[in-house]
Amino acid sequence: MIRRRALTLLIIVLLIGVPAGYLVISANQSRESGKDKEEKYSATGLTPHWPSRVQRRVYQVTIPVPSYNVGYYETNNWRTSRLYVQFQTTDENLDAYLETMGLDRDDLKAGDIAIGARDQKITGWNFKKGTGGPWYGTIHEQKNPAPTHDVVVSMADPENPFVYVVSRTVP
Repeated sequence: MIRRRALTLLIIVLLIGVPAGYLVISANQSRESGKDKEEKYSATGLTPHWPSRVQRRVYQVTIPVPSYNVGYYETNNWRTSRLYVQFQTTDENLDAYLETMGLDRDDLKAGDIAIGARDQKITGWNFKKGTGGPWYGTIHEQKNPAPTHDVVVSMADPENPFVYVVSRTVP
């Protein structure tokens, strides 16, 4: 009789207690995940991390390795999606980066600020005289659906240029 009651109690615990414990653990994990996502998507400016591989692939932005001071920000609306990326790299890697877009240094025009005032305001970038130049820029236009890239390069430190990119897609 005692063995039968113990077996019944064990079955009740397994049928009710284990699923209830699982639900509590799952709810806590879900809440934490939501907080992480909320923090990520409520960012209002550059995030000091590398964009995900998917973002880099969709927006066709390659970041050479090694690169430093990497930051990104993504905006989406019904008309356009943009990925803003900044990074500092080596002189040789700047050439490699430009090559990934089919460009070279001759395509960079001195004093050409290819990134517009609206995009500068969103990211907090400032390309005015006396703020880290000399500046070089270019616009790499591609046929839809491929993104267009607005590129500005600061050559304040020619051995370690700083690259600013706005990659824009139109759905």
